[in-house]
Amino acid sequence: QVQLVESGGGLVQPGESLRLSCAASGSTLVFNVMAWYRQALGKERELVAGITIGGERKYADSVKDRFTISRDKNKNAVFLQMNSLRPEDTAVYYCSAPTVKQTYWGQGIQVTVSS
Repeated sequence: QVQLVESGGGLVQPGESLRLSCAASGSTLVFNVMAWYRQALGKERELVAGITIGGERKYADSVKDRFTISRDKNKNAVFLQMNSLRPEDTAVYYCSAPTVKQTYWGQGIQVTVSS
């Protein structure tokens, strides 16, 4: 059974940085795409960043030039380096791995940006 497990969240002040990690287990296949989504309280889940196995990246406009997504394709792991964090980045962040058959999700991890 495929499982995605996030780590690295927490409480930081505006302008600080965090690095999220997501490790997948239970799959013998390398995911073609891995991504990070987030959901703030009272809002819909939104795509933050995605990366293909070939290294193509996509970012939400709100995080461009501040966040960087990377992956270790050999280990089905994906990372999100978040710099210059803002209060509006506060949300539960989810790791995602879409496939043809289904989309796998992590359990989510809280990121809170507050002074």
